[in-house]
Amino acid sequence: MSYRWVYAKGPGEESVRNLKQELNLPDEIAHLLAIRGINSFESAKAFFRPDQKNLYDPFLMKDMEEGACRLSKAIRDREKVVIYGDYDVDGTTAVSMLYTYLKSFGLDVEYYIPHRFKEGYGINSDGIEFSIEKNADLIVSVDCGITAIEEAQYAKEQGIDLIICDHHTVGDVIPDAVAVLDPKRPDCSYPFDGLSGAGVGYKLLQGTTKKLGLPDSLPYKFLDLVAISIASDIVPITDENRILMRKGLDLINTSPRVGIRALLDLIKIPPGKVSTSSIVFSIGPRINAAGRMGDATTAVELMIADDKISARRYAKELESINKTRRTADTETMSQAMDMLDNNFNLDDLSAMVLHDPDWHLGVIGIVASRLVDAHYRPAIMLSTVDGKIKGSARSIKGFNIYDALKECDDLLDQFGGHEFAAGLTMEIENLEEFRRRINRIAGSTLSDNDFMPELEISSDLDLSRVNMKFWKLLTQFEPFGPGNMRPIFVTKNVCIEGVPTIVGNGHLKMKVRKGDSAVFDAIGFNMHAYEPKLRNCDRDKIDIAYVLEENYWNGRRTIQMRLKDIHVE
Repeated sequence: MSYRWVYAKGPGEESVRNLKQELNLPDEIAHLLAIRGINSFESAKAFFRPDQKNLYDPFLMKDMEEGACRLSKAIRDREKVVIYGDYDVDGTTAVSMLYTYLKSFGLDVEYYIPHRFKEGYGINSDGIEFSIEKNADLIVSVDCGITAIEEAQYAKEQGIDLIICDHHTVGDVIPDAVAVLDPKRPDCSYPFDGLSGAGVGYKLLQGTTKKLGLPDSLPYKFLDLVAISIASDIVPITDENRILMRKGLDLINTSPRVGIRALLDLIKIPPGKVSTSSIVFSIGPRINAAGRMGDATTAVELMIADDKISARRYAKELESINKTRRTADTETMSQAMDMLDNNFNLDDLSAMVLHDPDWHLGVIGIVASRLVDAHYRPAIMLSTVDGKIKGSARSIKGFNIYDALKECDDLLDQFGGHEFAAGLTMEIENLEEFRRRINRIAGSTLSDNDFMPELEISSDLDLSRVNMKFWKLLTQFEPFGPGNMRPIFVTKNVCIEGVPTIVGNGHLKMKVRKGDSAVFDAIGFNMHAYEPKLRNCDRDKIDIAYVLEENYWNGRRTIQMRLKDIHVE
C-alpha cells in the first residue's frame, strides 16, 4: 500500500534554533522535540527523565476522596471485596493489580470477570449476584462501570457499596455509586484524561495508600501491570502516561513479577529487552487471548501467581489459547478476503460490512483491523450469536465510526465505542439496511483522498548525520506510542547498493546510501511488490520513508532502516 507523506507541523525554525542552543542538541533532535511541543529546558527534562514524583495528586480526580476513604475503610475493617473487571488486557491487569494490593493486607478478596460471549462487556446482574453470594461488602470495578446505571442501583439495593474506576466516555447519567472515578467526567478537573482503566485503578491505590498513612512508594510495584495496560489499550503515551510507562518498563526489565517472568521466558524475551513493541506484539496478545476466546481467568491467574510452578503452568495455558486464537484469526481473515473478492466490488464500497454466522466473536475485531490495513476503508465484521448479529467495527482517519453507528441506532439493539473502534448488536433482518446505510454515510463523509492513508513524516534526514551518537539520543525518546510515535524520516534520492532481494515471507531487503554517507541495511516487511519497480528504475532517484532501529548480529551493533514506504519515479 502506498501512502501520502504528510510532514508533521512544527513550531518554526526560530523555536528549533532556540531549543538547540539551550540544550546543545543536533538540529534533527531539537526538531523532533519541538514538534512534540517541548520548547524549554524544563519540559525537555520532564520528557527525557520521567519521575514518579511528577505524577498528579490522585485527589485532583473527582470522587477520589470518597473512593480512597471507602477502600481504606474496607482494608482497616477487613471487609469482603470483589474486584470486577473487563476481559481485555486493560481490565485483567487492573483486576490483578487491585487483587494483589488488597491481598497484601490480608483481605478476603474475590475477582469477577464476565465471560465475553455469555455475558458481554461491563457490569451485569450475574456479577452482582456473584458478589451477593460471596457476602461482599464492596465491589470495585475497573475498566468498566461508567454506564452501569441499573446495575449500580441494584448493588445499592442489596447493601453492597460500589466504587467505579473507568476511563471510557461518560453518558448522560452518572451511576449512583460511592465513587465514580473517571477523568473523562465533565465535572472532573483532573489534569490528564488519557489514563488507561488500570491507570485509573492505580490512582485509587495512590489515594488509598495516602489515606492509610503508608509510604507513597508502596504502589510502585504495580507499575509493570499499568505499563502493560497502557501499551495494550492504545492510550496516549504522553503526560502522566509517559511516566507510568517508562517506570513500568523499567520494573519489567529489572524485576518482573513471577507471572510476567514466566511468560517472558516462554516467548524468549529476556528481561532488559522488553519495550512498548514487545508488549503490543508479544505480551499483550497472549494476555488478551484468554478473554478473546471466552474466559479471561487464566490471564488473571498468571499475573497474580506467587510461585514459579503455577506461573509456568498459566503461561503455557495462555500460549496454547493464543495459538488457537491465531488459527481462528488466520482462517477468518482468509474467509473475509474471499468474501470481498467474490461477493463485492471493492471500488463500490466506502465501508466493508461482512457477515458470517460462524465467525468467532473473539477474533473479528482483529480481522476488522487487518481489513482496514489491507484496503484502508472502514470495516465491520459480524457474526451471529443466539439469533442476533454481533460484531466489531474499525475505522480510518476522517470517519468517526461511533457517530456513524449513532445514525443507525434505529437498526441497532445496542452499540458502544469511540472514533476508531466500536461494538454493536442488531437483529438479523436489519443487516442489509444497515450495510446500505453505513456505506451511504461513509460515502458522503469521505473523499477519494481519504481512502489513501497518510504517513506522518517527522522530518527529512541527512544520512551522513546518522551514527551511534545520534541513535543514542533518539532512544531517549522512548517509550514510543500514540502521542509520541517512533519518528519516521524521509531521505530523498538515495542510491541502492547492489540488488534488492526478497527474504522470508515476502520481505524486501536492500542496501542504500546517500552521497558520502555510510551504507545502511534496509528492510521492508511485506513490501515484496516494490522489488520489480526498484530493479527497473533510476537507482539514484529513490525516496524512502523509514524508522531507524538497532540490529544485533554476531555481537555487532549496527543501525538499520525499517522501510515504511518507497516513492519511485
